[in-house]
Amino acid sequence: MVKELELQNINLTNLKEPPIHVIGQIQPYGVLLVLEEPDLKILQFSSNTSSVFGITPEELLQKKLEDLLDPFQIERIKAGLLEESLDFINPVKIWLRRKGDDYVVFDGVFHRNADNVLILELEPAISQENIPFLSIYHLARASISRLEETGNTRDLCQIIVQEVRKVTGFDRVMLYKFDDDGHGSVLAEEKLESMESYLGLHYPESDIPKPARKLFSSNWIRIIPDTHSQPVAIFPAVNPLTQRPLDLTNSILRSPYSCHMEYLHNMGVGASLTISLIKEGKLWGLIACHHQTPKYVSYELRKACEFLGRVIFSELSAREETEDYDYRMHLTYIQSALVEYMSQEENFIDGLVKHQPNLLDLTSAQGAAICFGGNYTLIGQTPAEEDVNLLVQWLKNTVNEDIFYTDSLPRLYPDAHNFKNVASGLLAIPISKRNYVLWFRPEVIQTVNWGGDPSKAFEVKQSNGSTRLCPRKSFELWKETVRLTSLPWRYVEIKAALELRKAIVNIVLRQADELAQLAHDLELSNSELKKFAYVASHDLQEPLNQVANYVQLLEMRYNDYLDEDAKEFITFAVEGVSLMQTLIDDVLAYSKVDMQAIEFELTEVDTALERALANLRKRISETGAVITHDPLPTVMADPTQLMQLFQNLIGNAIKFRSDKAPEIHVGATRLEDEWLFSVRDNGIGIDPQFSDRIFIIFQRLHTRDEYAGTGMGLAICKKIIECHRGRIWVESQLGEGATFYFTIPVGGRDRERRNGRKAQNNIFGRR
Repeated sequence: MVKELELQNINLTNLKEPPIHVIGQIQPYGVLLVLEEPDLKILQFSSNTSSVFGITPEELLQKKLEDLLDPFQIERIKAGLLEESLDFINPVKIWLRRKGDDYVVFDGVFHRNADNVLILELEPAISQENIPFLSIYHLARASISRLEETGNTRDLCQIIVQEVRKVTGFDRVMLYKFDDDGHGSVLAEEKLESMESYLGLHYPESDIPKPARKLFSSNWIRIIPDTHSQPVAIFPAVNPLTQRPLDLTNSILRSPYSCHMEYLHNMGVGASLTISLIKEGKLWGLIACHHQTPKYVSYELRKACEFLGRVIFSELSAREETEDYDYRMHLTYIQSALVEYMSQEENFIDGLVKHQPNLLDLTSAQGAAICFGGNYTLIGQTPAEEDVNLLVQWLKNTVNEDIFYTDSLPRLYPDAHNFKNVASGLLAIPISKRNYVLWFRPEVIQTVNWGGDPSKAFEVKQSNGSTRLCPRKSFELWKETVRLTSLPWRYVEIKAALELRKAIVNIVLRQADELAQLAHDLELSNSELKKFAYVASHDLQEPLNQVANYVQLLEMRYNDYLDEDAKEFITFAVEGVSLMQTLIDDVLAYSKVDMQAIEFELTEVDTALERALANLRKRISETGAVITHDPLPTVMADPTQLMQLFQNLIGNAIKFRSDKAPEIHVGATRLEDEWLFSVRDNGIGIDPQFSDRIFIIFQRLHTRDEYAGTGMGLAICKKIIECHRGRIWVESQLGEGATFYFTIPVGGRDRERRNGRKAQNNIFGRR
């Protein structure tokens, strides 16, 4: 009883990839002997050997090869086996004596398997074909002459199948190429007119499973003279020396896997000959010869076909390499131009997009995007910036390699369905963990002609308690419309993108070094300016105090002698000196705020707030201000600078009060990795258009007559927060008060150190 099984309960891999190299059977048209060197003692043999030789299995196991052959043959064979390569002895004509003068003539081929076991395979020398070297030479020369007159690859393939069919006489000869995804397609076909054409059809990867491909890579030629013949077993099944089943990887006679035989029967094939096409050590494709009836091809003719296939394929391979070389040189020119542009521009991104050729030309893409420092530069046809941003987030979490590419992004990243018309294909290189260069290709809807439904390439059946894989029975044309797929990225394009990645990283690192040097120079300059500011403010304090004292003394002693103008001048002088002293104090405070001056320590925020309120107690008392706050945390910060921050913000809230008594509230909220503080007031408010301007040094929104001050208070606040690696901003409306927000990282500066980040060298982080 045969019934279909549920696939999920079966290990399909074992069924689809059986160990066919140790199948333990050969085809019945020849015999196989396993010999122990150096005496050539018979260890294993195919079960048809006894009938051919007329000797019982028990007798055969006790014999050596010299018991079956004449002495002069043995001497020649033993001499040949000592050669470095067995090609010097193969093939060898072997006359095997059965009884008296009854000889059987074989074409013998020696080979050793991976276990270094010597195997002799004998095929009856029934063919009278004897192809001399010059005949093969002329055959190959005529074929190559035709190739030289041919312009394109498809015509080359057609010539190959025509020449092979002319030599072998098979009913159908096909040239079959493997695609990058493992599937295959028929590039050329030569056949009887009465046969159905397979030209242009695709075949699923499962038609030629991995074990079969591995054997095709080991053997250039494979023949099955009769697909309906019954295999014969090897006896004993286990090699007595290795204690393992015999490895038949290099065997000519190895029996095909039953599923493959059934596959050939379903195609109506009675005999097959397959020539492997190998390029750079990898299986590129096959020349498949099919005959409707059994057909034997002699060893000499098979070798001639193999030679012809190799010679002609080398021309095909050379044409492909020439085309690849020309394209590679074109991309190298573009790559060199891009590197030069990047070196000339201040910003390497401009070098990639502003000139011709540009980034798109490097990979023949229709769109590209550069994600650097949180900014996006788009060129050509691309998804929207928001979609690119989400795509980059996905890449960050998904890809760890130096390059990522796919010709069907929507199948990996479902959100790409929304922009498949511009980005069904994606090629991406990370410049750093957060920065990427992306290329896009649009969807190309294709119709693929399959030789049968690829989704039904096989079925699993159970019969007599065993489970087996059965090939499909139909090879009729089955059309598939392929969507969500772009044109594939070529290897040379992928390699060019990788080379560009190296160039970008080098240029960015060089710019980082330059910025680091500039930062160092700036730091020295700032240090000198700080010293100057400190000295200037300190040295000016004393003469200013003297001016103030003398003016006040002048007013006290001679007040009765001064007229109104003189009194007014004295008042102006006192106010000017007072303003200058305030300005000097603010400049001194601003110059002291920097990263090096910060002493990070665990700081109780309510203590810093209380110190600030104590300094402001006179103004609080005068205005009747009410100040409240949330429960405040302990943070890593400089306590003095934190106190000064609160003093400036609350002082401003009091200064810019409305006609109501100031009501000020200090809030604190814990976010994921930082504390968010706020200082909310009910004052006059700020026009939102000036929200950024108020933090710029010496920027004022009001005249000194309206509100006293130097215009440095909020600039000092901003500098304090930046040195703490936080952010500060304001939200306000005129007449509705204002709320100043600022953040302080939970880990303070130590967290920055752990992340290895320095403001001046953070070139990968921000532009």
